[in-house]
Amino acid sequence: MTGNRGRWPKIDEERGVEDVTLLILEWLGEQGVNAMIRMDAGRLADNAPAWTFAASGGPLAHGMRADGRTVQQCMSVALARLRGSGLSVPF
Repeated sequence: MTGNRGRWPKIDEERGVEDVTLLILEWLGEQGVNAMIRMDAGRLADNAPAWTFAASGGPLAHGMRADGRTVQQCMSVALARLRGSGLSVPF
């Protein structure tokens, strides 16, 4: 992480990636990547994957999107895609 500001979390092994989602978004911003996570109540009501992660810019050659039924599922897919695009996300 560039300019470590004491943000390294103590990971609770019983919890998942949702605990560090905001840290991931902040780290991505430091890399010049625009990123967001969103929950769509309409999709939730339709029993569709309601969580969406989107990122673009910086070292990403193309924008990317990941969807999931839970924030953990969404962010797990997003991290795999980010790493597949060459970003070494430190979480």
